[in-house]
Amino acid sequence: MQQFLEIISKPDNIPIVLLLVSVIFFSWLAWTKSRKNDSQEIPEEARMDDKVQVWPYLVRVEFLATIAVMAVLVLWSVFLDAPLEEPANRALTPNPSKAPWYFLGLQELLVYFDPWIAGVVLPTLIIVGLMAIPYIDINPKGNGYYTFKDRKFSILVFSFGFLILWVALIVLGTFMRGPGWNFFLPWERWDPHYVAVLTNVDLSEMFGISTRLPDNSINPLAMIFGGVLVIGYYSLGPLVWIMKQKTELMQKLGLARYAIISFLLLSMGGVVIKIILRLAPTALGFNPVKYVWVTPWFNI
Repeated sequence: MQQFLEIISKPDNIPIVLLLVSVIFFSWLAWTKSRKNDSQEIPEEARMDDKVQVWPYLVRVEFLATIAVMAVLVLWSVFLDAPLEEPANRALTPNPSKAPWYFLGLQELLVYFDPWIAGVVLPTLIIVGLMAIPYIDINPKGNGYYTFKDRKFSILVFSFGFLILWVALIVLGTFMRGPGWNFFLPWERWDPHYVAVLTNVDLSEMFGISTRLPDNSINPLAMIFGGVLVIGYYSLGPLVWIMKQKTELMQKLGLARYAIISFLLLSMGGVVIKIILRLAPTALGFNPVKYVWVTPWFNI
């Protein structure tokens, strides 16, 4: 625990601690205001009829906020040393070698996925998903005021994507990944000589289906097994559409919007499932799962 306190107090980790504090505070603030508005017929923001001119009132507030931020940064630079290290040495790689904190979530995903998925496919889906929000969101409520009752689905999806798939991965990669990118609990010491003995297995091998044949080629049964699981998982979206296409919600969404939403949601859930398949067996004393679907062309 002493080492964990030293880790979170390192100058380059303090911004992440402040990130956690701010995320907790603003999440609490948003939920508090949402709960207050949900208990009233008219949202609190709708009762605010006063209008403030940009000049000089808003500009004055922004100027004072700028001065406050500058004061904080000056004090920060005085009392906390910059996290500079010795000159770069090509013969000595830092251990652990970590990306900047805002990329640690993606670096953590490299533990669970191939680089082409963690570094290309998933970031692309994030960007495309954010771009698609204005076109797939058909709920006119909740604009300009805090609410949960009117936007349950949107808020839950955002909270899941931001808090679980981003902030939690940053925290995990920062505070629980030590030398060799091994996983250390907060009360465990970061031993630079520790070597984790992990025998990764594919999901098919847990069901008695060998991934490779004696000649080192892909076992067709294992490839079919993984394909059935992945395709069957993504088939949940079309299945729900077939069962619910007559409902009012599905009629408003339309097939195109629903297809995009279901694909993005299933992909988000798939990331969590893959992380669980990697971490849960290790915690329970079993071999972690490396791939669900193994083919000669790609691995998932």
